[in-house]
Formats: sequence, C-alpha cells, structure tokens
Amino acid sequence: MTVRDYYEGWFDGDAARMRRALHPDLVKRGIADPTRAILSATAEEMVAATEQGAGTQYGPDRRNIDISINHVHVAIADVHVTGDVYVDYLQLIHVDDRWQIIHAVWAPADTAKLSEQ
Repeated sequence: MTVRDYYEGWFDGDAARMRRALHPDLVKRGIADPTRAILSATAEEMVAATEQGAGTQYGPDRRNIDISINHVHVAIADVHVTGDVYVDYLQLIHVDDRWQIIHAVWAPADTAKLSEQ
C-alpha cells in the first residue's frame, strides 16, 4: 500500500497519498541525466511537487510498476520498484502502525537518458 501511495499519488497529483507514504525525515537521491549529478529531495519537497502535478505529465499507459519486496526484518524493509518511468530502490520503516519510505534512490527507467549522446 505504501509504495502504491507513493507512485499513484505522484502520478495522480494526490499530495495526501504522497504524504502518507513518506516519513517526514525522507532522504531521496537520484540521477536523471548523463552528467550523473545527484538530485536530492525531502519529504516536503516531494509533497509540494506532487501537489503541483509534477508527476501528472505521465499518462496511464506509462504508469505500470512492478514492486518487489526484497527483505523485511521486524520494522525495516527493502523494496525495489521497476516502472515505465522510474526505477526506485526504497527503504521503509514501520512506525506509528504504518510503513513509510525513509530512503529512496532513483533513476529514469529509460537508460538512454543516462547515456552520453
């Protein structure tokens, strides 16, 4: 549910779902272009971008995701998500009776975006 809230909230511009999925201390890092410059975002920045509709640019045909729960140990979990738009490695924690994303590392699913042209 948490990972679906994260992705579907992003794609639908639903800030409440995004906020529910993220721990307030989220650290998100990623690379998005051939320079491999590191991009960073906080939970509040992700919620604000969601609210502004940053993820709504992707139509329903690009919103497919495959979620793999790699490991769960008591109150921590490692999850890998492969989608049409993004690939994410997520670390979740279980606090306040729910799972939340505390760390995220991402890259575009389209590897051509990361290659020098």
